[in-house]
Amino acid sequence: MSLVDPRRGLPAVDRLAGAVGSRDETLPGWATVAGAREALDAARAAASSAPPALDALVDRALERARALARPHPRRVVNATGVVLHTNLGRAPLAEGAAVAALEAATRFGDLELDLATGRRGDRLGAVGRKLALLAGAEAALAVNNNAAALLLGVATLARDREVIVSRGELVEIGGSFRLPEILAAAGATLVEVGTTNRTHPEDYRRAIGARTALLLKVHRSNFEQRGFVAEVELATLAAIARERELPLLEDLGSGTLLDLRAQRLPAVSHVPSRLRSGADVVCFSGDKLFGGPQAGILVGSANAIGAMRKNPLARALRLDKMTLASLDWTVDAMLAGDAAERLPTLRMLTAGETELASRARSLALRIAPLAERLGLDVEVVPSGAPVGGGSLPGFELRSSAVALRPRSGARGAEEWAALLRRAAVPVVARIADERVLLDVRTLLDDDDDAIRRAFEGLDDGALR
Repeated sequence: MSLVDPRRGLPAVDRLAGAVGSRDETLPGWATVAGAREALDAARAAASSAPPALDALVDRALERARALARPHPRRVVNATGVVLHTNLGRAPLAEGAAVAALEAATRFGDLELDLATGRRGDRLGAVGRKLALLAGAEAALAVNNNAAALLLGVATLARDREVIVSRGELVEIGGSFRLPEILAAAGATLVEVGTTNRTHPEDYRRAIGARTALLLKVHRSNFEQRGFVAEVELATLAAIARERELPLLEDLGSGTLLDLRAQRLPAVSHVPSRLRSGADVVCFSGDKLFGGPQAGILVGSANAIGAMRKNPLARALRLDKMTLASLDWTVDAMLAGDAAERLPTLRMLTAGETELASRARSLALRIAPLAERLGLDVEVVPSGAPVGGGSLPGFELRSSAVALRPRSGARGAEEWAALLRRAAVPVVARIADERVLLDVRTLLDDDDDAIRRAFEGLDDGALR
């Protein structure tokens, strides 16, 4: 048995980094060094006989260096049809909202200055008044996401006391967010009522006691119940809250201040209607159906919102100036009445089926010669996808898609979808019935060009 440690044959970091840099001169020096170190560390950990050849080691280091140097998040084409795709960043900002954020980031502004008096001003006062106007509420407040909004609401209204929630609404959503854990972090005691599938008004009435501080209703954002089920409607729960002189908070998760029922979106998403049904406070996300930046928005009674503003947690959870500027622009667009044209998310949600079918035919004509040369049959098909982002479970948007079906060969639909994700601008598609579906509902204005360039790369072998 050889007594020579095979790790002694590995090159020095600077030599390997130099070889990586000569392969790709666009890489920054820090990335080549870090990639070389990672590749050498992996080789040392795996060394049992001869070290890998230098070329193989350079390949590994180059791959790691490129991954490190790649911007994150990077632009992708959302061809899934899922408007609020959590993994793809949910709602894209309107251009005006992005410009407002840039202005706030690169210039001084009156963030917390009252220009009339020269004294300290209110960071959230202006956007709060606008949100309240849109919602038909007494007051409004914005924090950094909806989990933060719920945490602040419960911590303010029910710390060291009890919160009553239906067992059918004890949700867990992405990222291991669990409602009981949020309530515990807010310092409240959870009281569960009803069963998983059925909760009745009397369940709430029997559970209310001397330590009860809040009734909480939670929208089941990422699943639905069917069959032998029952839940207490918001108006009924509001009547119970008034009977017992308790506040009622609804965590809607995803909501809009615009009435989109004419566009066939379910009425439950309309926040002003939830307030009119009796909720004292409703909280929801800014980057879902609302169509703005990531934020948690609370609208409701002046007493409840005022107490939340005074809670020390409000500072820890507050919005940064860039998010605040983009949120303010988004709210202005809604107040002006032209949000459906200016907000990308609303355009996607409200696009008509005829318009979508026409765009799908146009995209198919652009890519068909390239796709067919690669061995893919192209056709336009009806499509459907959920709204996504924990919004409106069970509701599907009707759309159109360009379907790519591989002819007999080595590659199936999954492999073609993977190749499209490796394009210079990755194209993220959906797989159904052994076809790659490019759903046009979620394409932005210049995405057709990016899709064509991806197929041109496949055609010349760049992505193979």
